Amino acid sequence: MFVATVREEIPLLGGDVTEGVVRVGDTVRRPRRPSTESVHALLRHLERSGFEGAPRALGVDEQGREVLSYVEGESAARPLPAYALTGEALAALARLLRRFHDAAEGFVPPEGARWEAGSNDDAAPALVGHCDVNLDNVIFRDGLPVALIDFDMARPTTRLFDVVTTLRHWAPIADPVDLEPLQRELDVGPRLRSFCDAYGLEARDRRRLLDLARLRFDRSYHAMRVKAERDSVDGGWARMWAGGAGERIRRACAWLETHQDELHEHLV
Repeated sequence: MFVATVREEIPLLGGDVTEGVVRVGDTVRRPRRPSTESVHALLRHLERSGFEGAPRALGVDEQGREVLSYVEGESAARPLPAYALTGEALAALARLLRRFHDAAEGFVPPEGARWEAGSNDDAAPALVGHCDVNLDNVIFRDGLPVALIDFDMARPTTRLFDVVTTLRHWAPIADPVDLEPLQRELDVGPRLRSFCDAYGLEARDRRRLLDLARLRFDRSYHAMRVKAERDSVDGGWARMWAGGAGERIRRACAWLETHQDELHEHLV
């Protein structure tokens, strides 16, 4: 168990689902989840592998909360800063995700490991992925991504599914009506190609990427609806659903169907 002297707790905002996250000194305290022990096993593996782009698992505090190291830097809070949307930042994020995948590929989950349920690839899992590399979960320093945080949604998956999930937010693959003004100026096709080039994604995966994105939209819609229905009225999933998350997913899928052929040209 992690034991520390009483210090000021600073609420950390920005996450959509997990509440009660605070900073205490150079640590972060978060409510434990059924998947916490499995996630900590992954984080310890990443540390042993020399991957520096993730928080360190430090145990549990006297209140039963998980304790993680605090990662210095800034996340891409709204309104989105221009530096988070540059081509240089996108390529750096792709390389960061690739390094994470390379490190995670050797991870053997503990017996009985539990993970959060979510949408996934039809292909057999090849590693434990992050599965939620959204705008809130990337830490920047000097305008470039340096770390991934919030591994709550980590689970066995494929590299391609994690890439698709990342590009959903960072290309972005979305209806412009749901984007911020700076994002509407982005040329999605070239950004898809740039990310895949920087990651080193194989040709066979590039050919499948957009089809998997459509599959992910459909499964994410249903998975989120189920979680919202099971959640408490004021819970994170219920709030997201009431706030239009389902409609945004449907609009993103429709936008992709309209533009898939032209986007695919950039990938192949």
